[in-house]
Amino acid sequence: YARTKEFMRIVRKLWTEDDVTYHGEHFSVTGSTVVPRTVVRGGRRHPRLYFGGASEAAEQVAATEADVQLFWGEPLDGVAARIDRLRRLSDKLGREHPPLEFGLRITTLVRDTTEQAWADAEAKIEEMAKGAIERDPNRHAAVGQQRLLDLAARGDVLDDNLYTAPGRFGAGGAGTTWLVGSAEDVAKSLRNYQALGITHFVLSDTPYLPEIKRQGDQLLPLLRG
Repeated sequence: YARTKEFMRIVRKLWTEDDVTYHGEHFSVTGSTVVPRTVVRGGRRHPRLYFGGASEAAEQVAATEADVQLFWGEPLDGVAARIDRLRRLSDKLGREHPPLEFGLRITTLVRDTTEQAWADAEAKIEEMAKGAIERDPNRHAAVGQQRLLDLAARGDVLDDNLYTAPGRFGAGGAGTTWLVGSAEDVAKSLRNYQALGITHFVLSDTPYLPEIKRQGDQLLPLLRG
């Protein structure tokens, strides 16, 4: 994370300044300029720096250098606590950039009805169980991964429709928790995250092509406006 922090600082400078000189512990540049320059859009001078990580070291980097902190699908109370902690940490560490924004990366399993969605979700879990490989107890998971893996111990369904059962068969990543239901069910849950301060959403399900069409036709119209 120390290397990541330096890299983010250098990239931001190269995107916005000329003749950049920076000598850190891990990276150094002298008299450097990026050509062509990134496109300025409105008040945004460079592409957003999206960041993930739940450890103490990661949160310090997010609080000071990231533009958007991405969360995986955790219950609302957990996300709210992390947003509060990162905002306070930004103030404590003297963040120099615009306020940190927050995003959610989650699997959204959408069907025409709530009943069909849960039937398909449970069928997917049955297929995952057939091909599951026993997890190595000595394998060290990242802090964010372990947070997701631990959710399954709290119950298969948290909040209204956050499905944690996939965590029993996954490695603790973006596919570990799913929002399951009709488009209306899932849209309501996403609005609940929005109310906490989430402004960026990365949504998907597999297989990608048919699922992204379903979400585009059914889910996104409920979220616009």
